[in-house]
Amino acid sequence: MSQPPRRWPRRVYGVGTEPDPRFSLANERTFLAWIRTTLALLAGAAAIDALALPMPRPVQQTIAVLLALAGIGCAITAWRGWAAAERAMRLGHPLPGNAAALPLVAVVVAVAVVVAVTALAG
Repeated sequence: MSQPPRRWPRRVYGVGTEPDPRFSLANERTFLAWIRTTLALLAGAAAIDALALPMPRPVQQTIAVLLALAGIGCAITAWRGWAAAERAMRLGHPLPGNAAALPLVAVVVAVAVVVAVTALAG
């Protein structure tokens, strides 16, 4: 009888029992949704930096940096959220909350307000 393959990360897969595959796949889809959001934020940062917008260049660069940092934070949140949810399912614990969502929303709203105000002023 062969041993099951070792899975990484051990902190997630080395505990508890295997959950229903549907739940693990749903968790993976959530992870991928966060990764899509990451890519959108990074694309937005690149676009804001590359376009000639009717706003001061330092403001434009600040917005691009904020979006890029939000993208990095979003990617970290995706990984941590996936691992925490998978581990909780394996241990039969309640699923964890997501404390990173509110700061991400705050950054996106702030950027949207600045872009809207400068577009209306220009």
